[in-house]
Amino acid sequence: MGSEGPPAVTIHVTGFKKFHGVSENPTETIVSNLKEYMKKNGMPKGLILGSCTILETAGQGAVAALYQTLQSAISDKDSESSSSKRIIWLHFGVNSGAIRFAIEQQAVNEATFRCPDEMGWKPQKVPIIPADGEISRVRKTSLPVEDMTKTLVKKGYEVISSDDAGRFVCNYVYYHSLRFAEQNGTKSLFVHVPLFLTIDKETQMQFAASLLEVIASLY
Repeated sequence: MGSEGPPAVTIHVTGFKKFHGVSENPTETIVSNLKEYMKKNGMPKGLILGSCTILETAGQGAVAALYQTLQSAISDKDSESSSSKRIIWLHFGVNSGAIRFAIEQQAVNEATFRCPDEMGWKPQKVPIIPADGEISRVRKTSLPVEDMTKTLVKKGYEVISSDDAGRFVCNYVYYHSLRFAEQNGTKSLFVHVPLFLTIDKETQMQFAASLLEVIASLY
């Protein structure tokens, strides 16, 4: 394509700290090591890896920190040249019972936590954003989940597309992020990963790098 290709895509990434029943969250390891891993293995053309942030595994009590993180990319977007104005938020969360990766198509406006989050909150059938109406309200990502899934399967990964991100903190963060993306002209995606006992760390790092490449190529 030469130098006249589309402007670079900036992908900001988040993972989570430990939580009830998961003393070592693989997403904390993946996201903490991602910049170094990409540097070592080569950044795909047209991709800028932005911030890599580890979020508290909490809903309401961590919303302010989440919005601060999301807002920081918009502030950078306003101050930088137009080449970095295509922004995607990529959120990683763990599903301890999963045997494969899952790319989440949507989030639901419902918080029903099976156990208290790390700040002790355990909502039941509560709307995440009351202004959005009923707990059945759904927000979908505008990224091509099915195309991404097919491409990653061809690369040899065990990955599915999913339309159920649960009702715990992962869904809570994704719903806020999708709403923020719609309001600010960015995009958002959530991916569930298994434990390292199920898919080892090196394979998960490779998957994260491949996912970044696929997102950049399809956006």
